[in-house]
Amino acid sequence: MEQCTGTSNAGSDRLGHASIGQTVRVDLPPPGTRIVAIVQARLGSVRFPEKVLQEAIGQPMIEHLLDRLARAKTIDQIVLAIPASPENDALAERAEGSGYAVFRGSEHDVLDRYYQAACHADADVVIRVTGDCPLIDPGVVDRVIQCFFAGGYDYVGVADPPTFPDGLDTEVFSMSALARAWKHAEEPYDREHVTPYLRRSADIRRTNVTNDVDLSNLRWTLDEPADLEVLRAVFEHFGNNDFTFAEMIQLHGGRPELFTANQTIPRDEGASMNSGHKLWRRAKQIIPGGSMLLSKRPEMILPDAWPTYFSRARGCRVWDLDGTELIDVSLMGVGTNILGYGHPKVDEAVARVVRDGNLSTLNAPEEVELAEALIALHPWADMARFTRSGGEACAVAARIARAAAGRSVIAFCGYHGWHDWYLAANLDEGDALGEGHHLPGLEPAGVPPALARSALPFAYNDLAALQHLVDTEAIGVIFMEVERSAPPAPGFLEGVREIASTNDIVLVFDECTSGFRKVLGGIHLHHGVEPDMAVFGKTLGNGYAVNAIIGRRAVMEHAQDTFISSTFWTERIGSAAALAALAAMREEDAPARIDAIGRDVTARWQEIAARTGVPIDVSGLPALTTMTFRSPDHLAYKTLIAQQMLKRGYLATTSLYASIAHEPAVLDAYLEELVGVFELMATCEDGTPVANLLEGPVCQAGFSRLA
Repeated sequence: MEQCTGTSNAGSDRLGHASIGQTVRVDLPPPGTRIVAIVQARLGSVRFPEKVLQEAIGQPMIEHLLDRLARAKTIDQIVLAIPASPENDALAERAEGSGYAVFRGSEHDVLDRYYQAACHADADVVIRVTGDCPLIDPGVVDRVIQCFFAGGYDYVGVADPPTFPDGLDTEVFSMSALARAWKHAEEPYDREHVTPYLRRSADIRRTNVTNDVDLSNLRWTLDEPADLEVLRAVFEHFGNNDFTFAEMIQLHGGRPELFTANQTIPRDEGASMNSGHKLWRRAKQIIPGGSMLLSKRPEMILPDAWPTYFSRARGCRVWDLDGTELIDVSLMGVGTNILGYGHPKVDEAVARVVRDGNLSTLNAPEEVELAEALIALHPWADMARFTRSGGEACAVAARIARAAAGRSVIAFCGYHGWHDWYLAANLDEGDALGEGHHLPGLEPAGVPPALARSALPFAYNDLAALQHLVDTEAIGVIFMEVERSAPPAPGFLEGVREIASTNDIVLVFDECTSGFRKVLGGIHLHHGVEPDMAVFGKTLGNGYAVNAIIGRRAVMEHAQDTFISSTFWTERIGSAAALAALAAMREEDAPARIDAIGRDVTARWQEIAARTGVPIDVSGLPALTTMTFRSPDHLAYKTLIAQQMLKRGYLATTSLYASIAHEPAVLDAYLEELVGVFELMATCEDGTPVANLLEGPVCQAGFSRLA
């Protein structure tokens, strides 16, 4: 590839003050050659919606771009190429109102949009500019056009390597080259980004225009809100949009503070980001933490590359925002979908509710049926209440249990949600909710200090620790998970039941996670130990929001002694979904099947680990099986699994939350691909730094504030 160097007679200082935007000589194109500048833009940007209509000095950015581009000396026509979707009507109206031609075409196949726009404009040569370049410089555009004709090239750009500031991106190519790309490019990336096919094809004669000083570290583009801050400062400084590249460089040297807001954003970052990660970047600006659930933050799995958002899901398959199909062999909705995504019988029940009405002044009859169904599965229980999330279900259970016991101190074991009653354990115990209770590093910010020592932890399978709490504290409630990382030791659950009964303590089993993973109902049925109350969530509605608290009448009646109420606990979808899900679980023997799936996968993980020499430990309920690496690089290994398996078309971590949609053929293919990742990790065990294999940061462990 040849190089054209964009030098000038004006000289330059350390910032490269070139007068390229003012004094470039432009060779005339051959007679009859029609040069058309096509600007691609849309309002549906994932990272920054409607960015091109954001204003500076009273004018939208897209108009600043078009006005500046119109000052180039050899352009016969400018066409704004936008998607045909109605949401872009406002963009078309602004451009046409300012006298610019508009072509509307495919939203996602931008190469087709470009080709059709060029055909419509009868172009011989096409100039490509993107809508995120409101500071596009006509002098740079003319220099690229001059190089194109002077060398008889098929393609000329400025980004290989980049030496101009980000935001002056200009490409010029022949109509015949564009037609070749349009006909032969098949990869989605090539269709979305228009010119990658031209930039790598062996039969395309191409070159690159470079500036005399490398200014590629400067960012003058519009992709993020921070970019808008910089651009507005620039336009406000000049008071118009008629200023040159040289004047911009002079401003950068004299007023560098105007350009600081966006200088930490990497150049061309968007080209390597999937749509999900772009949306995540936007989400973190307007949603504290970015997501409602810690487990779904990409930083917990594969920072900077995890798809993050989905467009649809079915069975064990998920499609991301770019339409890429991925097989979910990880968290399956964080444990919600043991029947698979979109189970037809559950979805049909919900569709009927949506058709007939979900919420009214009157109550939904389905909640009575659901209460009866859960009580029938658990003969020790007499009554039920419903909520829409696991955390609030645990909070309701804690309130009722305290009211029934007449004492407020809770002895707990396991993870029980986000409410104050539980987080209070960290007020005076430091990291009481850490490793043993699944929330290491959590500060109890916002929890009233007066709640200190109102919730006290004890270790699973440590009956003596529980007995010590009961002997030394006024324990009114024992709140615990029946089984999570390890099975109960012989006599442990029976001992807990005896301690509770002997001391008139209300025993609550939190089955939000464990319920329906082995038997139809709580896993305490398998162990043969009955609580006074039990809490269910996750699996109950197969992805629809419904949670349950069931209990003995003598305990549950105390719900009448306190205030526990919510409008949306009475909506109909959750109860209808739960009834259909329970029927499907029974019909398809789902709990037993996912238990068997988990046992099989766990055994095969262990076999792969032994064969490759990568030491692992396994834990958890079989249907919620998890591997951990016996290595100081355990988090890096976890990140590597997500990275490499994503390339192979899988959403995979160190956990498999089993569903009946995980059919043998799916799991066989997954495990075959996983062998290759373990073989990579084996090279790390032999001395290769795992950091050399990672393409981004290592995933986060535990609770941490995200910037």
